[in-house]
Amino acid sequence: MRITKVDEWIFDFDYANDILLEHFKTKTLKGFGVENLTTGKVAAGVVLNYLKETQKGKLDHLNKIANYNPSDYMMLDASTRRNLEISFTMQEGKREGSLISILDNTETAMGGRLLKKWITAPLRKLEPILQRQESIEEFFKNKKLRENLKNELKEIGDIERLISKVCTGRANPRELVNLKTSLKKIPLLKQLLDQADSNNIKKINKRLNDLENIVEKLETAISDSPPLSITDGGIIREGYNPELDEIRDISSNAKTWIANMQKDERERSKIPSLKVSFNRVFGYYIEISNTHRDKIPENYIRKQTLVSSERYITPELKVYEEKILNAQENISNLEYNLFNEIRNYVAAETEAIQENAKLIAMLDTYLSFAECADDYNYVKPEVNETDKIEIVNGRHPVVEQILSHGDKFTPNDCNLSNDDTQIVVLTGPNMAGKSVYLRQVGLLVLLAQIGSFVPAESASIGLIDRIYTRVGASDNITAGESTFLVEMQEAANILNNATSKSLILFDEIGRGTSTFDGISIAWSITEYLHENPNVAAKTLFATHYHELNEMAELFPRIKNYKVDVREYGDKVIFLHKVSEGGADHSYGIQVAQMAGLPLFVVNRAKEILINLEGKELTPYEFKKAKLEKNKNEDDKQFSLFEVKDDSIRKEISDISIINLTPMEALNKLNTLKDKIDKDKVK
Repeated sequence: MRITKVDEWIFDFDYANDILLEHFKTKTLKGFGVENLTTGKVAAGVVLNYLKETQKGKLDHLNKIANYNPSDYMMLDASTRRNLEISFTMQEGKREGSLISILDNTETAMGGRLLKKWITAPLRKLEPILQRQESIEEFFKNKKLRENLKNELKEIGDIERLISKVCTGRANPRELVNLKTSLKKIPLLKQLLDQADSNNIKKINKRLNDLENIVEKLETAISDSPPLSITDGGIIREGYNPELDEIRDISSNAKTWIANMQKDERERSKIPSLKVSFNRVFGYYIEISNTHRDKIPENYIRKQTLVSSERYITPELKVYEEKILNAQENISNLEYNLFNEIRNYVAAETEAIQENAKLIAMLDTYLSFAECADDYNYVKPEVNETDKIEIVNGRHPVVEQILSHGDKFTPNDCNLSNDDTQIVVLTGPNMAGKSVYLRQVGLLVLLAQIGSFVPAESASIGLIDRIYTRVGASDNITAGESTFLVEMQEAANILNNATSKSLILFDEIGRGTSTFDGISIAWSITEYLHENPNVAAKTLFATHYHELNEMAELFPRIKNYKVDVREYGDKVIFLHKVSEGGADHSYGIQVAQMAGLPLFVVNRAKEILINLEGKELTPYEFKKAKLEKNKNEDDKQFSLFEVKDDSIRKEISDISIINLTPMEALNKLNTLKDKIDKDKVK
């Protein structure tokens, strides 16, 4: 990041306020709605001062100042943008494979920038979302109109950048031609948009300005194929400026003019040997032999005497000489001045041109969303102000597109509600699709709130104020932050800022520490989200801690869901289908085998797993032999689980509880306790 330090006095309020008033040519900033934003005015004044100092040109295209209200947009923090892979992928940081790479079918640079802006700043208010939906639906239903509009947009340049260059005096002739070509498309766009029924599209059509005066000016003034540089000549079209045409004619037809003058002067003076010539020392002159000295016209001025002749000039020839000798320089200077006049003429219409650029970008973005909806089988979601998210057969917008042709994405439902299913604890094996499911729900909510259609059979989305994600393991070594610390910092940020209108996506919590610590933290966080009404956000929690499934029995708004699998012998088939209930296996060893771990490691892991599930770390026979060997040694090494005498277990197993009276049961329990106490003494 480049940082430019500026003097402290530039941050003075009076200076900042004055520079803003001077730039916008107003007495106050009340008309822009920012009069009382003291800190904001200082910041804006400092930025404007920086631009004036660094750009050294006009900034007429900066024609308004407005208050950016973050409450109108959903703020996506860096973690959420990264985890949902909105603009770039997590692993390689590439655009390919991100959400924007799927949605961006824009034809103009302006539309591409606006689409990126919309994706990274979803709306939080219902009305503008519905307006966008209406516009997208118009183009979704009318495919012919959509295709015709996209064909016209392909030939429109970056009007936004072009007018910025015009205003700062950096636009070259070819860029003005590009601007003219782009503006000439507006009448065609308006003609096509007359077919639309959408009120929002009609408003856009009405606001589009033909700017015929600009198009006509550029058409008559600038040649069709001008040079890149404004000093190369050939910029101004023939017929635009009489003076320029005359100089050009002189420059290109000098020999013809001289020949014609020589002919005319011979006829007028009756001197057949009269010659009009040129040399580098004297320039142009008329040479007459001494034989015809008595016929010299009165307007001839003697310039040089030779042995056998005299050389003369005339006022007309002198003027023409100056024009010829300075023609190229005059052409360059005159073209430069004319080009600047034309550029300033265009700059005077900056606001209208910027408005056109904005409207064309919106049209392009609507068309892009409609194209995606048509190509990828998206539906218009119902966006409302309820506290529910109901998705039927939702699909991950990116994953479904990058799957190989033989694979088909498995759609899944999602039902979240602050009143009923506030928290979903999602369990299931590795590679079953838990992470995809979480991101899928987050992306569908995001798409709905930018006004786009969504990949689902149907969807009803209650407005969300923020999407929070905690995904994967990462560290910040340079700052001395471990993987677990980073995980806890992200979780803390979520718990401290989430509201009941938020959506939280937890993909594993507490995995960076010991098992019991992790389970405790995960349980406590889930309980906090359920019990604290101010932070009772809709939450999807994917975890391998199957112990958390017990929370569904204790808390009414927590529900268990799992990703289904099927076992065939020693193999696992992933169904990628989410259904109610909790999973009891993670199948980590099978995944490790798929990753290519040595067979010995995999088989040994299976043995250890069997023993761990039986509360034993090592086989009983091996452990018993080891204990016998070390029973007389002072320093004994015990495994994680000590071997106990199974006699007490057998005695408990033999008890017929159903036939015991309460008193007999108490006596039996007391007897067993005495035996355990005696073992401790030994």
